[in-house]
Amino acid sequence: MIDDDMVITNNEFLRQFETVIKDELVTVEYSQQERKIFLTKLSMSEDLREEGYLENFLSTLLSKIQEGTDRVVPTSPEIAKFMRKNRRKYKDLLPVGINI
Repeated sequence: MIDDDMVITNNEFLRQFETVIKDELVTVEYSQQERKIFLTKLSMSEDLREEGYLENFLSTLLSKIQEGTDRVVPTSPEIAKFMRKNRRKYKDLLPVGINI
């Protein structure tokens, strides 16, 4: 489920995507090289995860990235697991030769 009301901003200074859910900052740190975005670290409280916000946040983030031309390399285990679970939807985001 994609939350059209969720606003995810790209904080280029801190190199992280971020949003606020229930007054908590949720972030995904990244590094960018040659049209590839390496999603390296996810920060979300356990309370928000238990309430089901993790999938919503990652769906919204990956859909936002799909709008551009960059490819995604999920080095965070949680993000890789999410992409593996939703392989059909996000397989086009992976660079050629990268399997998760």
